[in-house]
Amino acid sequence: MIQTICHKFLEVKDRSSKKPAIISASNRQWYEVTWKEYYENVENIAGGLANLGVSQGDRVALFSNTRVEWAYCDLAILGIGGITVPIYQSTLDDDLEYIINDSQAKVIICEDDNLARKGRTLLDRCPSLKHIIVIESKDPQDDIPPLEVIAQDGEDYVESQPEFFDSQSRTRKLSDMATIIYTSGTTGRPKGVVLTHRQIMSEVSDAFPLLGMGVRDRSLTFLPYAHILGRIEIWGHVLIGYEMVYAESIERIKYNIQSQQPTVIIAVPRIFEKIYAGIISQVEMNRTKKKVFDWAFSIGKQVLEYRSQKKTVPIPLGLQYRLAHKLVFQNIQEKMGGHLRFAVSGGAPLSKELGEFFATIGILLLEGYGLTETTAAICVNTPFDFKFGTVGKPIGDVKLRIDNDGEILVKSDKVMTEYYNNAEATKAAFTEDGYFRTGDIGEIDDEGYLKITDRKKDLIKTAGGKYVAPQKLEGLLKLNRFISQVHIHGDKKKYVVALLTLNSDAVKDYMRQNQMENGTNFHQNPKIKELIRGNIAEVNRQLASFESIKNFAILPEEFTVESGELTPSLKVKRKVVDQKYNDLINELYGLNPGQAHS
Repeated sequence: MIQTICHKFLEVKDRSSKKPAIISASNRQWYEVTWKEYYENVENIAGGLANLGVSQGDRVALFSNTRVEWAYCDLAILGIGGITVPIYQSTLDDDLEYIINDSQAKVIICEDDNLARKGRTLLDRCPSLKHIIVIESKDPQDDIPPLEVIAQDGEDYVESQPEFFDSQSRTRKLSDMATIIYTSGTTGRPKGVVLTHRQIMSEVSDAFPLLGMGVRDRSLTFLPYAHILGRIEIWGHVLIGYEMVYAESIERIKYNIQSQQPTVIIAVPRIFEKIYAGIISQVEMNRTKKKVFDWAFSIGKQVLEYRSQKKTVPIPLGLQYRLAHKLVFQNIQEKMGGHLRFAVSGGAPLSKELGEFFATIGILLLEGYGLTETTAAICVNTPFDFKFGTVGKPIGDVKLRIDNDGEILVKSDKVMTEYYNNAEATKAAFTEDGYFRTGDIGEIDDEGYLKITDRKKDLIKTAGGKYVAPQKLEGLLKLNRFISQVHIHGDKKKYVVALLTLNSDAVKDYMRQNQMENGTNFHQNPKIKELIRGNIAEVNRQLASFESIKNFAILPEEFTVESGELTPSLKVKRKVVDQKYNDLINELYGLNPGQAHS
Protein backbone atom coordinates (compact mmCIF):
# COMPACT_ATOMS: atom_id res chain seq x y z
CA MET A 1 0.00 0.00 0.00
CA ILE A 2 1.32 3.48 -0.91
CA GLN A 3 1.20 5.57 2.22
CA THR A 4 -0.15 9.06 2.87
CA ILE A 5 1.52 11.86 4.83
CA CYS A 6 -0.59 10.71 7.81
CA HIS A 7 1.14 7.30 7.73
CA LYS A 8 4.51 9.06 7.51
CA PHE A 9 3.68 11.10 10.61
CA LEU A 10 3.06 7.90 12.55
CA GLU A 11 6.34 6.46 11.27
CA VAL A 12 8.52 9.44 12.20
CA LYS A 13 6.90 9.63 15.64
CA ASP A 14 7.91 6.00 16.33
CA ARG A 15 11.33 6.29 14.67
CA SER A 16 12.49 9.57 16.21
CA SER A 17 10.26 9.99 19.28
CA LYS A 18 12.91 11.62 21.52
CA LYS A 19 14.53 13.77 18.82
CA PRO A 20 13.59 17.45 18.34
CA ALA A 21 10.95 18.00 15.67
CA ILE A 22 10.21 21.68 16.18
CA ILE A 23 12.04 24.65 17.65
CA SER A 24 9.90 27.68 18.40
CA ALA A 25 10.13 30.85 20.46
CA SER A 26 8.00 32.51 23.11
CA ASN A 27 9.02 35.92 24.46
CA ARG A 28 12.45 35.53 22.83
CA GLN A 29 13.02 32.20 24.60
CA TRP A 30 13.53 29.17 22.36
CA TYR A 31 12.08 25.77 23.24
CA GLU A 32 12.12 22.32 21.61
CA VAL A 33 9.25 19.97 20.87
CA THR A 34 10.18 16.30 20.37
CA TRP A 35 8.46 14.15 17.77
CA LYS A 36 6.61 12.34 20.59
CA GLU A 37 5.36 15.65 22.03
CA TYR A 38 4.53 16.86 18.51
CA TYR A 39 2.39 13.77 17.94
CA GLU A 40 0.62 14.15 21.30
CA ASN A 41 -0.22 17.81 20.54
CA VAL A 42 -1.65 16.82 17.16
CA GLU A 43 -3.50 13.84 18.64
CA ASN A 44 -5.16 15.99 21.34
CA ILE A 45 -6.31 18.61 18.82
CA ALA A 46 -7.66 15.81 16.62
CA GLY A 47 -9.56 14.45 19.60
CA GLY A 48 -10.92 17.91 20.36
CA LEU A 49 -12.14 18.35 16.78
CA ALA A 50 -13.71 14.90 16.80
CA ASN A 51 -15.42 15.84 20.06
CA LEU A 52 -16.96 18.81 18.20
CA GLY A 53 -18.30 16.43 15.58
CA VAL A 54 -15.64 16.85 12.88
CA SER A 55 -15.32 13.65 10.85
CA GLN A 56 -14.17 12.44 7.45
CA GLY A 57 -14.94 14.90 4.67
CA ASP A 58 -15.66 17.87 6.95
CA ARG A 59 -13.92 21.14 6.06
CA VAL A 60 -11.95 23.00 8.72
CA ALA A 61 -10.67 26.49 7.85
CA LEU A 62 -7.33 27.72 9.23
CA PHE A 63 -7.35 31.53 9.40
CA SER A 64 -3.92 32.37 10.76
CA ASN A 65 -0.34 33.43 10.23
CA THR A 66 2.38 30.79 10.18
CA ARG A 67 2.91 29.37 13.67
CA VAL A 68 3.49 25.98 15.23
CA GLU A 69 -0.22 25.51 16.01
CA TRP A 70 -0.95 25.79 12.28
CA ALA A 71 1.03 22.61 11.65
CA TYR A 72 -0.57 20.85 14.64
CA CYS A 73 -4.05 21.67 13.33
CA ASP A 74 -3.29 20.72 9.73
CA LEU A 75 -1.95 17.27 10.67
CA ALA A 76 -4.84 16.75 13.10
CA ILE A 77 -7.44 17.61 10.46
CA LEU A 78 -5.80 15.37 7.85
CA GLY A 79 -5.39 12.50 10.31
CA ILE A 80 -9.12 12.28 11.08
CA GLY A 81 -10.06 12.56 7.42
CA GLY A 82 -10.99 16.23 7.46
CA ILE A 83 -10.16 18.72 4.73
CA THR A 84 -8.01 21.74 5.58
CA VAL A 85 -9.03 25.08 4.06
CA PRO A 86 -6.15 27.54 4.60
CA ILE A 87 -7.03 31.25 4.59
CA TYR A 88 -4.59 34.15 4.59
CA GLN A 89 -5.00 36.38 7.63
CA SER A 90 -5.09 39.36 5.22
CA THR A 91 -8.12 38.02 3.32
CA LEU A 92 -10.82 40.64 2.79
CA ASP A 93 -14.18 40.12 4.49
CA ASP A 94 -16.09 39.45 1.25
CA ASP A 95 -13.57 36.83 0.13
CA LEU A 96 -13.53 35.27 3.60
CA GLU A 97 -17.29 34.84 3.51
CA TYR A 98 -17.10 33.46 -0.02
CA ILE A 99 -14.41 30.89 0.90
CA ILE A 100 -16.30 29.65 3.97
CA ASN A 101 -19.54 29.28 2.00
CA ASP A 102 -17.93 27.79 -1.11
CA SER A 103 -15.92 25.24 0.85
CA GLN A 104 -18.82 24.62 3.28
CA ALA A 105 -16.43 24.84 6.22
CA LYS A 106 -17.81 23.46 9.48
CA VAL A 107 -15.14 24.96 11.76
CA ILE A 108 -12.88 28.01 11.50
CA ILE A 109 -9.72 28.16 13.61
CA CYS A 110 -8.62 31.80 13.99
CA GLU A 111 -5.24 33.03 15.15
CA ASP A 112 -6.29 35.79 17.55
CA ASP A 113 -9.24 37.73 18.95
CA ASN A 114 -9.34 40.11 16.00
CA LEU A 115 -9.66 37.30 13.45
CA ALA A 116 -12.07 35.45 15.73
CA ARG A 117 -14.36 38.50 15.74
CA LYS A 118 -14.34 38.35 11.94
CA GLY A 119 -15.20 34.67 12.21
CA ARG A 120 -18.14 35.40 14.49
CA THR A 121 -19.69 37.76 11.90
CA LEU A 122 -19.84 34.82 9.48
CA LEU A 123 -22.15 32.67 11.61
CA ASP A 124 -25.34 34.32 10.30
CA ARG A 125 -24.17 34.35 6.69
CA CYS A 126 -22.48 30.94 6.42
CA PRO A 127 -24.97 28.10 7.15
CA SER A 128 -22.29 25.39 7.23
CA LEU A 129 -20.20 27.13 9.93
CA LYS A 130 -20.87 25.68 13.40
CA HIS A 131 -17.76 26.39 15.50
CA ILE A 132 -15.17 29.14 15.91
CA ILE A 133 -11.89 28.39 17.72
CA VAL A 134 -9.18 30.92 18.63
CA ILE A 135 -5.50 29.93 18.88
CA GLU A 136 -4.31 32.78 21.08
CA SER A 137 -6.80 34.88 23.04
CA LYS A 138 -6.30 37.79 25.44
CA ASP A 139 -10.03 38.16 25.97
CA PRO A 140 -11.65 34.68 25.82
CA GLN A 141 -15.34 34.56 24.89
CA ASP A 142 -17.70 31.81 26.02
CA ASP A 143 -18.76 31.00 22.46
CA ILE A 144 -15.19 31.04 21.05
CA PRO A 145 -13.09 28.48 22.93
CA PRO A 146 -9.27 28.74 22.80
CA LEU A 147 -7.45 25.95 20.98
CA GLU A 148 -5.85 25.01 24.32
CA VAL A 149 -9.29 24.17 25.73
CA ILE A 150 -10.18 22.16 22.62
CA ALA A 151 -6.91 20.22 23.04
CA GLN A 152 -7.68 19.58 26.74
CA ASP A 153 -11.10 18.20 25.80
CA GLY A 154 -9.34 16.20 23.11
CA GLU A 155 -6.98 14.70 25.67
CA ASP A 156 -9.98 13.34 27.56
CA TYR A 157 -11.41 12.06 24.29
CA VAL A 158 -8.13 10.28 23.48
CA GLU A 159 -7.99 8.75 26.99
CA SER A 160 -11.37 7.16 26.37
CA GLN A 161 -10.28 5.99 22.90
CA PRO A 162 -6.46 5.49 23.07
CA GLU A 163 -6.12 4.16 19.51
CA PHE A 164 -8.42 6.78 18.01
CA PHE A 165 -5.93 8.97 16.13
CA ASP A 166 -3.56 6.18 15.14
CA SER A 167 -6.36 4.06 13.68
CA GLN A 168 -7.96 7.04 11.94
CA SER A 169 -4.63 8.06 10.37
CA ARG A 170 -4.00 4.54 9.08
CA THR A 171 -7.31 4.50 7.19
CA ARG A 172 -6.38 7.51 5.04
CA LYS A 173 -6.11 6.78 1.33
CA LEU A 174 -4.29 8.55 -1.49
CA SER A 175 -7.62 9.27 -3.15
CA ASP A 176 -8.97 11.14 -0.08
CA MET A 177 -9.40 14.88 -0.52
CA ALA A 178 -6.86 16.60 1.76
CA THR A 179 -7.14 20.33 1.23
CA ILE A 180 -8.88 23.07 -0.73
CA ILE A 181 -6.53 26.00 -1.28
CA TYR A 182 -8.11 29.19 -2.54
CA THR A 183 -5.82 31.04 -4.93
CA SER A 184 -5.03 34.64 -4.07
CA GLY A 185 -5.73 35.82 -7.60
CA THR A 186 -5.35 39.47 -8.55
CA THR A 187 -8.89 39.73 -9.92
CA GLY A 188 -12.21 37.96 -9.51
CA ARG A 189 -13.29 35.44 -6.92
CA PRO A 190 -10.63 33.05 -5.57
CA LYS A 191 -10.74 29.53 -7.01
CA GLY A 192 -10.53 26.50 -4.74
CA VAL A 193 -7.69 24.19 -5.76
CA VAL A 194 -8.49 20.62 -4.69
CA LEU A 195 -5.52 18.47 -3.67
CA THR A 196 -5.79 14.88 -2.50
CA HIS A 197 -3.23 12.90 -0.51
CA ARG A 198 -1.96 11.61 -3.86
CA GLN A 199 -0.85 15.10 -4.89
CA ILE A 200 0.80 15.69 -1.50
CA MET A 201 2.81 12.47 -1.58
CA SER A 202 3.75 12.84 -5.24
CA GLU A 203 5.20 16.28 -4.46
CA VAL A 204 7.07 15.74 -1.21
CA SER A 205 8.36 12.24 -1.97
CA ASP A 206 9.95 13.56 -5.19
CA ALA A 207 11.09 17.08 -4.26
CA PHE A 208 12.64 16.70 -0.80
CA PRO A 209 14.81 13.61 -1.42
CA LEU A 210 15.87 15.12 -4.76
CA LEU A 211 17.19 18.16 -2.89
CA GLY A 212 19.22 15.78 -0.73
CA MET A 213 17.42 16.64 2.50
CA GLY A 214 17.95 14.32 5.46
CA VAL A 215 17.15 13.90 9.15
CA ARG A 216 20.16 16.05 10.15
CA ASP A 217 18.82 19.09 8.30
CA ARG A 218 17.21 22.04 10.00
CA SER A 219 14.97 24.51 8.15
CA LEU A 220 13.83 27.98 9.14
CA THR A 221 10.16 28.35 8.31
CA PHE A 222 8.39 31.69 7.87
CA LEU A 223 6.42 31.59 4.61
CA PRO A 224 2.62 31.77 4.96
CA TYR A 225 1.19 28.26 5.31
CA ALA A 226 -1.85 29.41 3.36
CA HIS A 227 0.58 29.47 0.40
CA ILE A 228 1.49 26.09 -1.10
CA LEU A 229 5.25 26.73 -0.92
CA GLY A 230 5.00 27.23 2.83
CA ARG A 231 2.59 24.34 3.26
CA ILE A 232 4.86 21.71 1.72
CA GLU A 233 7.44 22.57 4.37
CA ILE A 234 5.14 20.95 6.95
CA TRP A 235 4.65 17.84 4.87
CA GLY A 236 8.30 17.62 3.77
CA HIS A 237 9.57 17.84 7.33
CA VAL A 238 7.15 15.06 8.35
CA LEU A 239 8.26 12.89 5.43
CA ILE A 240 12.00 13.27 6.07
CA GLY A 241 11.97 13.85 9.83
CA TYR A 242 14.24 16.91 9.92
CA GLU A 243 13.97 19.77 12.43
CA MET A 244 11.88 22.81 11.62
CA VAL A 245 12.54 26.15 13.34
CA TYR A 246 9.71 28.70 13.42
CA ALA A 247 10.96 32.24 12.80
CA GLU A 248 9.69 34.75 15.35
CA SER A 249 8.54 37.09 12.58
CA ILE A 250 9.52 38.28 9.11
CA GLU A 251 11.24 41.28 10.72
CA ARG A 252 13.46 39.02 12.85
CA ILE A 253 14.45 36.54 10.15
CA LYS A 254 18.05 37.78 9.94
CA TYR A 255 18.49 37.38 13.72
CA ASN A 256 16.81 33.96 13.72
CA ILE A 257 19.04 32.74 10.89
CA GLN A 258 22.12 33.71 12.88
CA SER A 259 20.98 32.18 16.17
CA GLN A 260 19.28 29.00 14.92
CA GLN A 261 21.77 28.15 12.12
CA PRO A 262 19.47 26.44 9.59
CA THR A 263 20.95 24.19 6.92
CA VAL A 264 18.08 24.93 4.51
CA ILE A 265 15.80 27.90 3.84
CA ILE A 266 12.76 27.93 1.56
CA ALA A 267 11.63 31.45 0.63
CA VAL A 268 10.29 33.75 -2.06
CA PRO A 269 12.64 36.01 -4.11
CA ARG A 270 11.65 39.12 -2.15
CA ILE A 271 13.46 37.75 0.92
CA PHE A 272 16.68 37.18 -1.05
CA GLU A 273 16.39 40.58 -2.75
CA LYS A 274 16.36 42.21 0.69
CA ILE A 275 19.35 40.17 1.87
CA TYR A 276 21.21 41.13 -1.31
CA ALA A 277 20.40 44.83 -0.83
CA GLY A 278 21.67 44.63 2.75
CA ILE A 279 24.97 43.05 1.68
CA ILE A 280 25.57 45.62 -1.07
CA SER A 281 24.68 48.52 1.23
CA GLN A 282 27.28 47.35 3.75
CA VAL A 283 29.93 46.95 1.05
CA GLU A 284 29.27 50.39 -0.48
CA MET A 285 29.70 52.20 2.85
CA ASN A 286 33.51 51.93 2.80
CA ARG A 287 35.85 52.31 -0.20
CA THR A 288 38.43 49.89 1.14
CA LYS A 289 35.78 47.34 2.01
CA LYS A 290 34.28 47.71 -1.49
CA LYS A 291 37.68 47.24 -3.14
CA VAL A 292 38.32 44.02 -1.20
CA PHE A 293 34.78 42.77 -1.88
CA ASP A 294 35.08 43.46 -5.62
CA TRP A 295 38.37 41.53 -5.76
CA ALA A 296 36.91 38.59 -3.80
CA PHE A 297 33.77 38.61 -5.93
CA SER A 298 35.82 38.46 -9.16
CA ILE A 299 37.66 35.42 -7.79
CA GLY A 300 34.39 33.84 -6.72
CA LYS A 301 32.92 34.34 -10.20
CA GLN A 302 35.85 32.54 -11.81
CA VAL A 303 35.54 29.63 -9.38
CA LEU A 304 31.78 29.45 -9.97
CA GLU A 305 32.37 29.25 -13.72
CA TYR A 306 34.62 26.21 -13.28
CA ARG A 307 32.22 24.53 -10.86
CA SER A 308 29.17 25.22 -13.03
CA GLN A 309 30.93 23.43 -15.89
CA LYS A 310 31.98 20.65 -13.47
CA LYS A 311 35.66 21.43 -14.14
CA THR A 312 38.53 21.28 -11.65
CA VAL A 313 39.45 24.67 -10.20
CA PRO A 314 43.14 25.48 -10.96
CA ILE A 315 45.34 25.41 -7.83
CA PRO A 316 46.42 29.12 -8.02
CA LEU A 317 42.79 30.21 -8.36
CA GLY A 318 41.77 27.87 -5.55
CA LEU A 319 44.34 29.47 -3.23
CA GLN A 320 43.03 32.93 -4.10
CA TYR A 321 39.51 31.72 -3.40
CA ARG A 322 40.52 30.47 0.05
CA LEU A 323 41.79 33.96 0.84
CA ALA A 324 38.64 35.56 -0.62
CA HIS A 325 36.54 33.25 1.53
CA LYS A 326 38.48 34.11 4.68
CA LEU A 327 38.42 37.87 4.06
CA VAL A 328 34.88 38.30 2.70
CA PHE A 329 32.63 35.32 2.08
CA GLN A 330 33.00 33.64 5.46
CA ASN A 331 31.67 36.71 7.27
CA ILE A 332 28.58 36.87 5.04
CA GLN A 333 27.96 33.14 5.42
CA GLU A 334 28.21 33.42 9.22
CA LYS A 335 25.56 36.15 9.16
CA MET A 336 23.40 33.54 7.40
CA GLY A 337 24.00 31.15 10.30
CA GLY A 338 27.19 29.57 9.02
CA HIS A 339 25.60 26.16 8.31
CA LEU A 340 23.41 26.91 5.28
CA ARG A 341 23.82 24.15 2.68
CA PHE A 342 21.45 25.80 0.21
CA ALA A 343 18.33 27.94 -0.07
CA VAL A 344 15.34 27.30 -2.31
CA SER A 345 13.51 30.17 -4.03
CA GLY A 346 10.00 29.80 -5.40
CA GLY A 347 6.62 31.51 -5.64
CA ALA A 348 7.84 34.19 -8.07
CA PRO A 349 10.65 34.64 -10.63
CA LEU A 350 14.23 34.93 -9.37
CA SER A 351 16.63 36.89 -11.56
CA LYS A 352 19.59 34.97 -12.97
CA GLU A 353 21.92 37.66 -11.68
CA LEU A 354 20.68 37.23 -8.11
CA GLY A 355 21.20 33.46 -8.21
CA GLU A 356 24.72 33.93 -9.56
CA PHE A 357 25.51 36.58 -6.93
CA PHE A 358 24.65 34.31 -4.02
CA ALA A 359 26.46 31.33 -5.53
CA THR A 360 29.55 33.49 -6.05
CA ILE A 361 29.70 34.36 -2.35
CA GLY A 362 29.23 30.70 -1.43
CA ILE A 363 25.47 30.49 -0.80
CA LEU A 364 23.72 28.19 -3.26
CA LEU A 365 20.33 29.66 -4.15
CA LEU A 366 18.24 27.14 -6.08
CA GLU A 367 15.18 28.25 -8.02
CA GLY A 368 12.19 25.99 -8.48
CA TYR A 369 8.89 26.40 -10.30
CA GLY A 370 5.32 25.40 -9.66
CA LEU A 371 1.85 26.64 -8.79
CA THR A 372 -0.79 25.97 -6.18
CA GLU A 373 -2.45 23.82 -8.85
CA THR A 374 0.70 21.66 -9.12
CA THR A 375 1.23 21.28 -5.34
CA ALA A 376 4.30 23.56 -5.63
CA ALA A 377 7.38 22.35 -7.53
CA ILE A 378 7.21 20.58 -10.85
CA CYS A 379 10.76 21.67 -11.71
CA VAL A 380 13.64 22.49 -9.40
CA ASN A 381 17.37 23.08 -9.47
CA THR A 382 19.17 20.82 -7.00
CA PRO A 383 22.55 21.07 -5.23
CA PHE A 384 23.76 18.40 -7.64
CA ASP A 385 22.24 19.67 -10.87
CA PHE A 386 21.57 23.38 -11.36
CA LYS A 387 21.68 26.06 -14.03
CA PHE A 388 21.19 29.74 -13.24
CA GLY A 389 18.51 31.52 -15.20
CA THR A 390 16.38 28.36 -15.26
CA VAL A 391 13.99 26.71 -12.81
CA GLY A 392 15.68 23.35 -13.17
CA LYS A 393 14.51 20.10 -14.70
CA PRO A 394 11.15 18.30 -14.29
CA ILE A 395 10.96 16.16 -11.16
CA GLY A 396 9.50 12.69 -10.68
CA ASP A 397 6.61 11.85 -12.98
CA VAL A 398 6.30 15.39 -14.42
CA LYS A 399 5.82 15.64 -18.18
CA LEU A 400 6.18 19.07 -19.80
CA ARG A 401 5.09 20.36 -23.18
CA ILE A 402 5.34 23.83 -24.69
CA ASP A 403 2.16 24.88 -26.49
CA ASN A 404 2.11 26.76 -29.81
CA ASP A 405 1.88 30.13 -28.03
CA GLY A 406 4.75 29.26 -25.67
CA GLU A 407 2.58 28.29 -22.70
CA ILE A 408 3.97 25.60 -20.41
CA LEU A 409 1.71 22.56 -20.15
CA VAL A 410 2.18 19.88 -17.48
CA LYS A 411 0.90 16.39 -16.71
CA SER A 412 1.64 14.79 -13.33
CA ASP A 413 0.12 13.28 -10.20
CA LYS A 414 1.13 16.61 -8.62
CA VAL A 415 -1.55 18.45 -10.60
CA MET A 416 -4.82 19.25 -8.78
CA THR A 417 -7.91 17.17 -9.38
CA GLU A 418 -10.20 20.18 -9.98
CA TYR A 419 -11.26 23.69 -9.03
CA TYR A 420 -13.84 23.07 -6.32
CA ASN A 421 -17.44 23.75 -7.37
CA ASN A 422 -16.20 25.19 -10.67
CA ALA A 423 -16.51 22.73 -13.54
CA GLU A 424 -16.17 25.47 -16.15
CA ALA A 425 -12.84 26.73 -14.81
CA THR A 426 -11.61 23.15 -14.39
CA LYS A 427 -12.38 22.31 -18.00
CA ALA A 428 -10.66 25.49 -19.24
CA ALA A 429 -7.54 24.66 -17.20
CA PHE A 430 -6.80 21.43 -19.06
CA THR A 431 -6.11 20.45 -22.65
CA GLU A 432 -8.16 17.71 -24.27
CA ASP A 433 -5.40 15.19 -23.59
CA GLY A 434 -5.17 16.07 -19.90
CA TYR A 435 -2.29 18.57 -19.67
CA PHE A 436 -2.71 21.43 -17.22
CA ARG A 437 -2.34 24.95 -18.61
CA THR A 438 0.06 26.79 -16.29
CA GLY A 439 -0.49 30.28 -17.72
CA ASP A 440 3.29 30.75 -17.85
CA ILE A 441 5.42 31.20 -20.96
CA GLY A 442 8.66 29.27 -21.17
CA GLU A 443 11.09 27.16 -23.12
CA ILE A 444 13.05 23.95 -22.51
CA ASP A 445 16.74 24.15 -23.43
CA ASP A 446 18.92 21.46 -25.01
CA GLU A 447 19.94 20.14 -21.60
CA GLY A 448 16.35 19.75 -20.37
CA TYR A 449 16.21 22.82 -18.09
CA LEU A 450 13.03 24.88 -18.08
CA LYS A 451 13.31 28.65 -18.44
CA ILE A 452 10.32 30.86 -17.58
CA THR A 453 9.87 33.89 -19.80
CA ASP A 454 6.85 35.47 -18.13
CA ARG A 455 3.26 35.04 -17.09
CA LYS A 456 1.10 34.71 -20.19
CA LYS A 457 -1.34 37.34 -18.92
CA ASP A 458 1.46 39.70 -17.80
CA LEU A 459 3.22 40.08 -21.15
CA ILE A 460 3.13 43.67 -22.36
CA LYS A 461 2.43 44.38 -26.03
CA THR A 462 3.60 47.87 -26.96
CA ALA A 463 1.87 50.09 -29.51
CA GLY A 464 4.62 49.02 -31.93
CA GLY A 465 3.54 45.38 -31.60
CA LYS A 466 6.60 44.28 -29.61
CA TYR A 467 6.20 41.95 -26.62
CA VAL A 468 7.95 42.95 -23.39
CA ALA A 469 8.39 40.64 -20.38
CA PRO A 470 7.99 42.95 -17.33
CA GLN A 471 9.50 40.45 -14.89
CA LYS A 472 12.83 40.60 -16.74
CA LEU A 473 13.00 44.39 -16.41
CA GLU A 474 11.82 44.33 -12.81
CA GLY A 475 14.46 41.76 -11.88
CA LEU A 476 17.28 43.83 -13.41
CA LEU A 477 16.17 47.02 -11.68
CA LYS A 478 15.86 45.36 -8.27
CA LEU A 479 19.54 44.37 -8.42
CA ASN A 480 20.26 48.02 -7.65
CA ARG A 481 20.67 48.53 -3.90
CA PHE A 482 18.62 51.76 -3.92
CA ILE A 483 15.58 50.20 -5.61
CA SER A 484 13.23 48.07 -3.53
CA GLN A 485 10.17 47.30 -5.68
CA VAL A 486 9.29 47.83 -9.34
CA HIS A 487 6.12 47.86 -11.41
CA ILE A 488 6.52 47.99 -15.21
CA HIS A 489 3.76 49.39 -17.44
CA GLY A 490 3.55 49.78 -21.20
CA ASP A 491 0.71 47.73 -22.65
CA LYS A 492 -0.53 49.33 -25.92
CA LYS A 493 1.81 52.26 -25.35
CA LYS A 494 4.70 53.60 -27.43
CA TYR A 495 7.19 52.98 -24.65
CA VAL A 496 7.70 51.36 -21.25
CA VAL A 497 7.56 53.21 -17.90
CA ALA A 498 8.30 52.15 -14.33
CA LEU A 499 6.92 52.85 -10.87
CA LEU A 500 9.61 52.38 -8.22
CA THR A 501 9.88 52.24 -4.45
CA LEU A 502 13.18 52.90 -2.69
CA ASN A 503 15.27 50.95 -0.21
CA SER A 504 15.12 53.60 2.52
CA ASP A 505 18.12 52.31 4.49
CA ALA A 506 20.41 52.36 1.43
CA VAL A 507 19.19 55.81 0.35
CA LYS A 508 19.65 57.26 3.84
CA ASP A 509 23.20 55.85 4.01
CA TYR A 510 23.96 57.39 0.61
CA MET A 511 22.62 60.78 1.72
CA ARG A 512 24.69 60.71 4.91
CA GLN A 513 27.86 59.78 3.01
CA ASN A 514 27.27 62.61 0.54
CA GLN A 515 26.33 65.12 3.24
CA MET A 516 22.85 65.60 1.82
CA GLU A 517 19.92 66.83 3.88
CA ASN A 518 18.23 63.65 5.06
CA GLY A 519 14.51 64.36 5.33
CA THR A 520 11.58 61.95 5.33
CA ASN A 521 10.59 62.86 1.75
CA PHE A 522 13.82 61.67 0.13
CA HIS A 523 11.81 60.12 -2.71
CA GLN A 524 11.20 63.73 -3.87
CA ASN A 525 14.85 64.76 -3.63
CA PRO A 526 16.10 65.84 -7.13
CA LYS A 527 19.56 64.37 -6.47
CA ILE A 528 18.06 61.00 -5.52
CA LYS A 529 15.92 61.07 -8.65
CA GLU A 530 19.05 61.70 -10.75
CA LEU A 531 20.78 58.84 -8.95
CA ILE A 532 17.91 56.50 -9.87
CA ARG A 533 17.83 57.88 -13.43
CA GLY A 534 21.47 56.90 -13.80
CA ASN A 535 20.76 53.42 -12.48
CA ILE A 536 17.90 52.97 -14.95
CA ALA A 537 20.20 54.11 -17.77
CA GLU A 538 22.61 51.32 -16.81
CA VAL A 539 19.81 48.77 -17.03
CA ASN A 540 18.62 50.17 -20.37
CA ARG A 541 22.04 49.47 -21.86
CA GLN A 542 21.27 45.76 -21.36
CA LEU A 543 17.91 46.02 -23.13
CA ALA A 544 16.61 46.31 -26.66
CA SER A 545 15.28 49.76 -27.58
CA PHE A 546 11.62 48.70 -27.55
CA GLU A 547 11.86 47.31 -23.97
CA SER A 548 14.00 50.06 -22.44
CA ILE A 549 12.43 52.25 -19.73
CA LYS A 550 11.78 55.76 -21.02
CA ASN A 551 10.24 57.34 -17.91
CA PHE A 552 9.75 56.54 -14.24
CA ALA A 553 8.24 57.77 -10.97
CA ILE A 554 9.35 57.14 -7.39
CA LEU A 555 6.53 56.28 -5.00
CA PRO A 556 6.53 57.53 -1.38
CA GLU A 557 5.79 54.11 0.17
CA GLU A 558 6.44 50.46 -0.58
CA PHE A 559 3.78 48.12 -1.93
CA THR A 560 2.32 45.98 0.87
CA VAL A 561 -0.05 43.08 1.36
CA GLU A 562 -2.16 45.23 3.71
CA SER A 563 -2.64 47.94 1.07
CA GLY A 564 -3.76 45.32 -1.43
CA GLU A 565 -0.87 45.90 -3.85
CA LEU A 566 0.90 42.60 -3.10
CA THR A 567 -0.34 39.04 -2.91
CA PRO A 568 0.50 37.19 0.33
CA SER A 569 3.44 35.61 -1.55
CA LEU A 570 4.71 39.18 -2.16
CA LYS A 571 4.00 39.41 -5.88
CA VAL A 572 2.78 42.74 -7.23
CA LYS A 573 -0.89 42.81 -8.23
CA ARG A 574 -0.45 44.53 -11.57
CA LYS A 575 -4.05 45.56 -12.19
CA VAL A 576 -4.43 46.91 -8.66
CA VAL A 577 -1.28 49.04 -8.99
CA ASP A 578 -2.31 50.22 -12.47
CA GLN A 579 -5.68 51.39 -11.12
CA LYS A 580 -4.33 52.94 -7.94
CA TYR A 581 -1.65 54.96 -9.75
CA ASN A 582 -3.63 55.65 -12.91
CA ASP A 583 -3.08 59.43 -12.82
CA LEU A 584 0.64 59.09 -12.12
CA ILE A 585 1.08 56.64 -14.98
CA ASN A 586 -0.80 59.05 -17.25
CA GLU A 587 1.66 61.78 -16.33
CA LEU A 588 4.56 59.53 -17.33
CA TYR A 589 2.97 59.30 -20.78
CA GLY A 590 2.12 63.02 -20.93
CA LEU A 591 -1.61 62.37 -20.58
CA ASN A 592 -4.11 64.26 -18.48
CA PRO A 593 -5.26 62.81 -15.12
CA GLY A 594 -8.27 60.54 -15.50
CA GLN A 595 -7.45 59.43 -19.04
CA ALA A 596 -7.30 55.70 -19.70
CA HIS A 597 -3.71 54.50 -19.94
CA SER A 598 -4.24 51.11 -21.49
